[in-house]
Amino acid sequence: MKNLYIISLGGSLIVPKTGIDYKFLKKFRALIVKEIKKGKKFVIVTGGGNTARVYQNAAGKAARLTRDDKDWLGVHATRLNAHLIKTIFRAYAHPRINKNPRTKVDLRKHFKKGEGLMVAAGWRPGWSTDYVATILAERFKAKTLINLSNIEYVYTSDPKKNKNAKKIKEINWNSFRKIVGSKWDPGLNTPFDPVASSLAETLGLKVIITNGKDTNNLNKILNNKKFKGTTIK
Repeated sequence: MKNLYIISLGGSLIVPKTGIDYKFLKKFRALIVKEIKKGKKFVIVTGGGNTARVYQNAAGKAARLTRDDKDWLGVHATRLNAHLIKTIFRAYAHPRINKNPRTKVDLRKHFKKGEGLMVAAGWRPGWSTDYVATILAERFKAKTLINLSNIEYVYTSDPKKNKNAKKIKEINWNSFRKIVGSKWDPGLNTPFDPVASSLAETLGLKVIITNGKDTNNLNKILNNKKFKGTTIK
């Protein structure tokens, strides 16, 4: 599908520790609506972020949790965030949230009535929303995935722990995967999920990681202008 953009929207942008960031959502909505009116279409996959971690931590204090327990809490946190996003884009979005990227249904039906946007969320344990977004990029034959989080660049190591960490503007998948490792864990906080990274490398997918709060920067990405962020390919 032409002019289609896959966006993995970090849950902590939607609901940071201070609560739902309606100011960010208002700016994000305005930008996406402007681009839809120019003929672009979007698949937005929402993460669970801080909402997921709050539930996981609380449940873990009350009882011993299995890995699946933690993952299901995360999945449902992504779905709550997805419903919020679908609601604010009601006039432009397909009414159903996609919860299964592997469904046999032709996903293009989400755009057949002139919709400009499809919202997707987590599917099942073991699948991060980065992985869901990568599967959707594969199904829509998209070449680029934009990962919006609360970091502007990927660094060689955690800059909060290592003052000598260096920002990375461009990196290949092999080198990036050495940074993030190879295993998925519920609540994992990495620039891009290791399992999704493996698939993205296989697909030859380009992933742009950037700070989603900077909507002016996102506007530059969507309009092929110079931007701040890390490109993995």
